Amino acid sequence: MAPYLAVLLSALLLWAAFPPLDLGLLAFIAPIPFFWAIRRVERGPDAVALGFLWGSVFFGGLLYWISVLGFIAWFPLTIALGAYFAAYGFIVWSFRLWPAWRWWLIAIGAWVGMEFIRARFPFGGFPWGNIGYSAAGFSPLLGTVQWVGPVGWSMLAIALSAGVVLMFEDRVHNWRFVVDPAVVILLLAIAGSLFAPSADGTPMRVAIVQGNSPCPMVHCQNENRRIYESHLRLTETIPDGGADLVVWPENATGTPYEPGGNDAVQGAIIEQASRIGAYFLVSGTRIVEPDSFVNVNVLYSPDGIKLGEYWKRHPVPYGEYVPLRGLLGFIPQLDQVPRDMISGTEPVVFQIGEDGLGSVISFEGAFARSIQSIAANGAQMMVVSTNESSFGETAASDQLIDMTRVNAAAIGQDLVHAAITGRSTFITADGSVGEKTALYEEAVLFGDLAMRSAGPTLLTRFPYWPLVLALGFALIGLFWPGEGGIEDVVGRRRAGRRES
Repeated sequence: MAPYLAVLLSALLLWAAFPPLDLGLLAFIAPIPFFWAIRRVERGPDAVALGFLWGSVFFGGLLYWISVLGFIAWFPLTIALGAYFAAYGFIVWSFRLWPAWRWWLIAIGAWVGMEFIRARFPFGGFPWGNIGYSAAGFSPLLGTVQWVGPVGWSMLAIALSAGVVLMFEDRVHNWRFVVDPAVVILLLAIAGSLFAPSADGTPMRVAIVQGNSPCPMVHCQNENRRIYESHLRLTETIPDGGADLVVWPENATGTPYEPGGNDAVQGAIIEQASRIGAYFLVSGTRIVEPDSFVNVNVLYSPDGIKLGEYWKRHPVPYGEYVPLRGLLGFIPQLDQVPRDMISGTEPVVFQIGEDGLGSVISFEGAFARSIQSIAANGAQMMVVSTNESSFGETAASDQLIDMTRVNAAAIGQDLVHAAITGRSTFITADGSVGEKTALYEEAVLFGDLAMRSAGPTLLTRFPYWPLVLALGFALIGLFWPGEGGIEDVVGRRRAGRRES
């Protein structure tokens, strides 16, 4: 019973490290009861059960906001994510009797590898709950993300937690498994505080127009028209010359009230861009076929010239498209997604004078690789356009802001987080969050940001180096010559067969 209680405690502690409580430092201690429990059970099925319990309790609580869409949305995702930790629990249990240093390296590498796979599979992955987002969400550590990324902080959080368990088992021989990662964490925190990333290029006065929805969490008559008109009305309150960039968030426009297919809508947007003297980034959806649509960001110049489009590359499974639609047609809730999104294929950087503006849409803001790929292509400031009207008064918006602030610090760029109903805010290159709007508030939020002139960060140039390091740790633990490794285990088994 004690291992199961320990795993429950561990899952609840890690849940508290994310919004709504947002106690990021707990990420460094939350896994300790989990590792303690896994190393004390005798049977593999018990390790699998403990891992599954940990994952399902943690993700069930973290993602409870998805349940507002229905049990059919929340339950399968929770079970699928729990299965990842069932597999991880079995892996670290399988090597528990190996020498401590080998088990420690394998536990670190396997965790980082699991997060890497979970952020990519299935259906493009789901990075919510990656422990590095929580650890790096602690403000004194954000400056370091430009070097190690959220993956690096996952690695260090697991190294410290697993090391604590080993130290309690043998204080004389295992103390370095705690001291070494603790020293690295301290040195990184000092360096990140002293040399935090900053954007000191072309200054930009940015206005986020949060127009709200007349019917959040449901659909209603003339919804697209009313949302568009709300954003236009608020934009008309921005004084002439009051902004250099105006941002309308995801779904601010939609067929037939979107600029790509409606000349009157495009004309009104161009008129406001010219009046204010600002670049104008408009996000919306456009039906292109009876059964498909695109989710796009469109940029207009102050002269009314369309400078380009970014098509969202990573659709939300079962939100913007239905995987395996033919096999799952018996589920009536899927009728709420009648069209599948056509995905973009390339990162797009908009040219604003001599500077580059990047953008991603909603779900993509949680994926480090989505933002890093655009930064690597020359973006010097980033916009995340999002909606979140489906999730009510929950922690969904704050969780996404935490992930986008980590990703902003990773590329060292100022970031505009523009929401239609969720919280909108401005995030500076060091991960600091400015004033936020309230949920479902109609408002225009102004902020002073800047383009990045210092060039790409280390993590932008080499985004996978922390992952390679962590997986290298696991391979060293498995294959380094000497007692307890794969070679030694195989050799002893062969010797035993010869003697028999």
